[in-house]
Amino acid sequence: MTLLSFVVPAYQVQGYLRECLDSILDQPFGDVEVIGVDDCSPDGCGQIIAEYAARDPRVRAVRLAENAGLGPARNAGLDRATGEYVWFLDGDDWLAPDCLPAVARRLADTAPDVLLVDHVRVHWTGRAGRSALVDVLAADGPPEVFRATERPAVLRLLHTAWNKIIRRGFLLDSGLRFAPGWYEDVSFSYPALVAAERISVLDRVCVNYRQRRSGAITRTVDARHFEVFDQWHRVFDLVGDRNSTLRPVLFERMIWHYLTVLGNGRRLPPGLRPAFFAQLHADYRRWRPPGGYPVPGGIEGLKHRLVAADRWRTFSALRVAGRTGQVVTRTARRAADRTLPPLRRSAGRGRDALLYGYYRAQLRRPVDPTLAVYAAYWYRGYACNPAAIHAKARELAPDIRGVWIVRRDRVAELPPGVEYVVAGTPAYYRVLARARWLVNNVNFPDHVVKRPGSVHVQTHHGTPVKVMGLDQQRYPLGAPGMDFAALLRRVDRWDFSITANAFSTQMWDRAYPADYVRLEVGYPRNDRLVTAGPDEVAAVRARLGIAPGDRVVLYAPTHREYLPGYRPPFDPDGLLAALGPAGRLLVRGHYFDHRPGDPGGSGAGRVTDVTGYGCVEDLYLAADVLVTDYSSAMFDYAVLDRPVVVYAPDWPVYRLARGVYLDVTAEPPGAVARDFAELLAVFRSGAERAEGAVSARRRFRERFCALDDGRAAERVVRRVLLASPPSGTRG
Repeated sequence: MTLLSFVVPAYQVQGYLRECLDSILDQPFGDVEVIGVDDCSPDGCGQIIAEYAARDPRVRAVRLAENAGLGPARNAGLDRATGEYVWFLDGDDWLAPDCLPAVARRLADTAPDVLLVDHVRVHWTGRAGRSALVDVLAADGPPEVFRATERPAVLRLLHTAWNKIIRRGFLLDSGLRFAPGWYEDVSFSYPALVAAERISVLDRVCVNYRQRRSGAITRTVDARHFEVFDQWHRVFDLVGDRNSTLRPVLFERMIWHYLTVLGNGRRLPPGLRPAFFAQLHADYRRWRPPGGYPVPGGIEGLKHRLVAADRWRTFSALRVAGRTGQVVTRTARRAADRTLPPLRRSAGRGRDALLYGYYRAQLRRPVDPTLAVYAAYWYRGYACNPAAIHAKARELAPDIRGVWIVRRDRVAELPPGVEYVVAGTPAYYRVLARARWLVNNVNFPDHVVKRPGSVHVQTHHGTPVKVMGLDQQRYPLGAPGMDFAALLRRVDRWDFSITANAFSTQMWDRAYPADYVRLEVGYPRNDRLVTAGPDEVAAVRARLGIAPGDRVVLYAPTHREYLPGYRPPFDPDGLLAALGPAGRLLVRGHYFDHRPGDPGGSGAGRVTDVTGYGCVEDLYLAADVLVTDYSSAMFDYAVLDRPVVVYAPDWPVYRLARGVYLDVTAEPPGAVARDFAELLAVFRSGAERAEGAVSARRRFRERFCALDDGRAAERVVRRVLLASPPSGTRG
């Protein structure tokens, strides 16, 4: 029999589900099964579970015919579990590394009905805090095994199901199951603890409890929060008059929970608060133990007394006074710590102050309903997805005026006929203030105001291998000096996020949690790679000075933020020798690492530095093979269905220091080389074109390039520019 059955329900957690499943399957303990329950989720959860089940026999996929809610989804997993113990882990949480061997030892040593494990509450800001398990059970230390009647303080621990590992036989014998509705943990956890003959504790953090920025019911204003009453009624119905010594503790927990729901301004609609308080008072009178209960002290105790006396108005006034005091404190703190935007800090510098004032004045003018502003790579020029969208908009929406923002030193590189403004000029501030659409593959500067009536389109500029956004908080070496709060303020301006594939959509959900429309339509910049014919390829190669018979390798390594100036071990002459006399090498460094000049080697003109070449799509079309490490270039180049070689000489270090979403050495688009000698061997043997590499590329293309059909830009233009939502909405 398997020791641990993990039941993982999933509903709209596509950005987090992979991390959850990986945290189980990558443990140094294999006696597990994972039952992933797709609760008819409208996002990619079902696809992710099916993907894991196809490659790991320990995973079983279950899909419910209709959305049933967390409780019934867990029951569906429980019905299919075969393990001795069941662990209900939510799809947006994840296990701490290497915790399962300790769990297995504790289960073997104590044979409990319920094993309680510790957790860390991980906030989306990066802040983390440990639970109260140690404090609650402190005294002279937790005994090996106990009952709730012997340690009633155990009932004061968090009432969730995921911090409890429960013997499956005990659940079957007791008939305990999850009820439908919100707060389903309550009517499962408390009866389980009361009924358990043997409870044990593992004083070790095992679960990372994710506090999401949006999407959780605890951050959702809805009348369904009244369902907390039904769950607590079930608790007292199930417990009955048994274990009367525990009833006062259960009652105190119930009132604490009700007050928590009522006191949270992000749960109940204001108009329903009096009714909620009335039901709270009714339950207080109905369930209050005859002998009383331990009333808390201080403000909390006052709240209990107001509930007992049915004093809603006094309770409400107390709450308002408390919130007002908090607001005053926060306002004073912000005033003390405030730093003005960069332009305002330089108000004494004349020109900057005048420009900022001009921008503020332009914000008071109407939004121009025909103006679209485009930018790419911090105003480096006409490029990437915004350029493809702009070109298609000129064709499909000629009445929309498209204006590009560029740096002064890049003006000469703009294609003929492209209207532009130079960054930092009055014209720049005018179009930023008045544009209906603002399209960028990075974020606009912090001083840009999101106006009602404007539509911000974030196109991104690659499928992510390395972690991005909020996920970089765990990898500080890869995000030196990043202000994550400012990042989220920029993300909150987005109306649309363009993604190339389901994987990107899932990762952006996690990295950039906010309320925007996900447009999973393919990358507009890749349309050209699909539609370019042999004549265009030949013309591009001719412009680059490549002869018809040359075999061109494009080498495009990515940037290492944690190693400024890093260059991978790479010998151009050695690679050219392996390619033979027809070999030609194009070297394109990341734009953050651009050093003009010869990339090294003595290949007599057969090596060209193309780092500063403006249009990377030209280079893709010209190349016969791509060599890269962890760059998103592999996803774009795979559209061409040409050989890709992953050259990953520092993979273990990069993965640890920078953090990754995808193991490109395990799921590559072709052959893999771990050092330069292996890279030479790939080309000498023809492994980049062998059947194994072709099969890997086919799987990679099916997963990441399915939407790249040459019409991505058209889909964006029709959805965003020709049918974007009315002013002030997000679609």
